Amino acid sequence: MIDDLPLWLSILVSTMVVLGALLTMAGCFGLVRLKSFYLRIHSPTMGTSMGGGLILLASAIYFTITRERLVLHELVIFFFVTLTTPVTLMLLARATLFRDRVEGNDGVPRRPAKQEPDNPGPVV
Repeated sequence: MIDDLPLWLSILVSTMVVLGALLTMAGCFGLVRLKSFYLRIHSPTMGTSMGGGLILLASAIYFTITRERLVLHELVIFFFVTLTTPVTLMLLARATLFRDRVEGNDGVPRRPAKQEPDNPGPVV
């Protein structure tokens, strides 16, 4: 069956799988190499979304052509990964930001404290 694949399908699917794997690998390297949690959290998210999306799209195209029917499993998987990855990113980032603010870690953006004006003027 593999010998019967058209050349254009082989090139398209293999290119998408390799690009998806490279994007996923770049996300993994970003997770290891970046310095702080706030920087590290973005690279695996992009690698998972874009890299995994290309691999799933390649799989959907391949099985749709070879089985001669529309395969939707990969598209459903892509939908749920795309939906849950940013939500997980936001929850992790907010929880870490809250923890860092409570612990008073340096380098964490804080809300400025309310400052009283030097000369409030007459009270009316």
